[in-house]
Amino acid sequence: MKLIDLHEDLAYSNQVGIDVIEGERQSSIKMLKEFDSLIFASIFPHVDTLDERSEELTALYGNPTRSTNFSLELFLDQVKFYYYLERKGMVKIVRSGNDVEPRGVKLLLSLEGADVLRDYSDLYLLKELHVYNLGLTWNYDNKFASSCMSKKDYGLTSEGEELVKLANRLGIIIDLAHAGKRTVLDVTSISKKPVIDSHTNFTRLKQHKRNLDDEEIEAIVKTKGVMGITAIISTLKEATINGLVESIKYLGESFGWEYVAIGTDFLGIGETPKGFENILKVKELAKAIEGHEEEVLWKNAFRVIKENLSSSD
Repeated sequence: MKLIDLHEDLAYSNQVGIDVIEGERQSSIKMLKEFDSLIFASIFPHVDTLDERSEELTALYGNPTRSTNFSLELFLDQVKFYYYLERKGMVKIVRSGNDVEPRGVKLLLSLEGADVLRDYSDLYLLKELHVYNLGLTWNYDNKFASSCMSKKDYGLTSEGEELVKLANRLGIIIDLAHAGKRTVLDVTSISKKPVIDSHTNFTRLKQHKRNLDDEEIEAIVKTKGVMGITAIISTLKEATINGLVESIKYLGESFGWEYVAIGTDFLGIGETPKGFENILKVKELAKAIEGHEEEVLWKNAFRVIKENLSSSD
């Protein structure tokens, strides 16, 4: 079975002592070998802290969630971890569109939050490191864009506009997970390439700051992008595999099946939906969406990856 998962926190979980190679928790290289898989391997260069912002994040997600500060050292450490996995022969790092198709476990490096970038020209460094997915924000506003937690949703800044334009030219995918609504609308109005929201659900089914409303969905659809249905239980109408299926069907039936993908957020969440405890449960998910499983599990995301990475070849 082919699988593209638009968001897994392998490197961050490795840093906190979780076995992401042979482990049995949510996902691991061992489990991913059960598929012909391509994983958006998150780089989350943040140091956990406890402060007032932690209280806001805990209220948002419904479970204890730390605030963070970004760190260039952690960025480098996590990138080095992924290249270590490749040197050991466990994975293949995606360097161009040609690397998307071979069999085995493939990693497309994905920076979650642009906080660690000093200015938009740092994208040239990301390209050299083969980091081909860029989330503009985590749960904080930054110099490029406002986040879903923004108290003043200002959207893209002028620096952010340059970031998006350069990303398009370099073949770096723009990821709107955690972005504020104004940011979503601004990005989709200027991007010349399909964009993604790597791990999300929908406000029509569950009101949540991390979820997209119909206007945001339509804006992403107009770029021919995709949205990855996520296993974050607080964003689901029902905290079960059925809740995931409901989100998938809502997007597919209301906006078009070509825009539906999967972005589990495995290894980045504390609790999983009942019946969807680890990446192997994707096989059960496929049965529940029979007739559309190929589109949802890999074909749609594959199209977006190829359209973006064609600029990087």
